[in-house]
Amino acid sequence: MTYRIALALVATLATPALAQDVRKGSLTISQPWSRATSPRATVGAGFLTIRNAGAQADRLISATSPRAERVEIHTMSMDGGVMRMRQLVDGLVVPAGGDATLAPSGNHIMLIGLKSPLKAGERIPATLRFARAGTVTVQFATGGAGDSAPAAQRGGHK
Repeated sequence: MTYRIALALVATLATPALAQDVRKGSLTISQPWSRATSPRATVGAGFLTIRNAGAQADRLISATSPRAERVEIHTMSMDGGVMRMRQLVDGLVVPAGGDATLAPSGNHIMLIGLKSPLKAGERIPATLRFARAGTVTVQFATGGAGDSAPAAQRGGHK
């Protein structure tokens, strides 16, 4: 093995794999990612983009993960300088020919009752349930605790 090939192999193994797009029917789920949590954290969050190439809207209605006691779809807003989070009990609409983005400071997947902390570099499995498309399994690529975007948008891992 040449020095250049060995160096490329080490660099590849040292960098967490970027999240892959997942397709089901007219939906494409892109860049599922999460942030590392502190060792005592009981909650975490997942972020992603859902694109709907279909002619009919769909709705993300629930999610599950073996890493959490329960998973909810949440929205976050600021009200007079106070952060407010609430569950979207009716789910989240993914418009026909449009998309729904779940990102920090907005809509997100809330992992409640974590069974262990989320660690940078690991993948967190989750199953998303849609009204039309059915279930879709994703893997949230976990970045650093302070990350504001998935590794692919930051040009790799920190």
